[in-house]
Amino acid sequence: MKVSVQQQHLSHGLGLVSRAVSPRSTLPVLANILVATDEGRLRLSATNLELGISSWIPAQIGEDGAITVPARTFVDLVSALPNDMVHLALNTRTQTLTVTCGSNITDIKGIDAQEFPPMPVPDLADGVSLNVSDFKEMIQQVVFAASNDDARPVLQGVLMTIAENQVTLAATDGFRISVRKALLANPVRQAVSVIIPGRALSELARIAADGDQTLTMNIPAGRGQVVFRLKEAELVSQLIDGNFPDYKAIIPRSSKTHTILSVPGFLKACKQAEIIAREGNNVVRMNILPQGDQPGVIEISAQSEETGTSDVKVDANIDGPALLIAFNVKYLREVLDVLKTPSVALETNQNNTPATLRPIGDDDYVHVIMPMHLG
Repeated sequence: MKVSVQQQHLSHGLGLVSRAVSPRSTLPVLANILVATDEGRLRLSATNLELGISSWIPAQIGEDGAITVPARTFVDLVSALPNDMVHLALNTRTQTLTVTCGSNITDIKGIDAQEFPPMPVPDLADGVSLNVSDFKEMIQQVVFAASNDDARPVLQGVLMTIAENQVTLAATDGFRISVRKALLANPVRQAVSVIIPGRALSELARIAADGDQTLTMNIPAGRGQVVFRLKEAELVSQLIDGNFPDYKAIIPRSSKTHTILSVPGFLKACKQAEIIAREGNNVVRMNILPQGDQPGVIEISAQSEETGTSDVKVDANIDGPALLIAFNVKYLREVLDVLKTPSVALETNQNNTPATLRPIGDDDYVHVIMPMHLG
């Protein structure tokens, strides 16, 4: 293999794939990145057997070849090189990659590319086309609600359902539910329902460039995998096997108190309350107080024996009876952080039943949050 590539292109490609490298594995090759020529471009790939990421970068190919090299060594080396042309040369007999840039010459011992796990080759003609910027926003609005608990792997995933021309993402950790819908440009012939690891979708949102590009999603038959193909990158993830909770049954169908708040004002108040609340289990009490014909007010309070107390008032339009209810303020902040509308409706019934947040003017998103015990 003889390849010449710009340092910034190489560094960017390594930045995309290196997050899929396995930090702790009994297979040494999983700590490596595959460097291979591929139809006139340089392909970089990394996998931990659950998640795999590939990136294609422009390069001048003098001679085809492939090798895997230790990820950390290669990433650190390339990031330290000057912004210049990098020349890669492989000695197949010793499996050594020589990296030359300016006056820098480094030899890196590698492992034969044959030992690297094969990545699936998706049939792009059979895939589902998704708008990149819309899908990134969908991911960001649901993935934070997925669980981090290894004991419940199904809740670590995001349920993706596609029927006709609608795609839905849903995530829950048992304390909150995030659901986002969107329309597809092209209807699908066959309905899809899969559970994709939340981490894989977070990585997809990270590597996907902004803009009106499309990505193709493909689910190879019988492999338990999903493949997302972008213009210059590809992400492969194992699917999660199991039954996702019936989240639709938990979303309240009506509310007694309907409160409309400014998203920036509500978010700022939550951030202020969180400074105190994080020392006391993140609990904030919200006193929703209608004022007759006048705009109402919500008193958001937090207290901690070690730190002190916090009281913030937020103006709101309130329709319905007064209510004192408690929430995990971290959960409130995380959902307010991903809303794109200026106002949000908080719909409540009682202090021990789920509350709903719906952005005003966006019917495609709903977030359900369980209240905390009013101690």
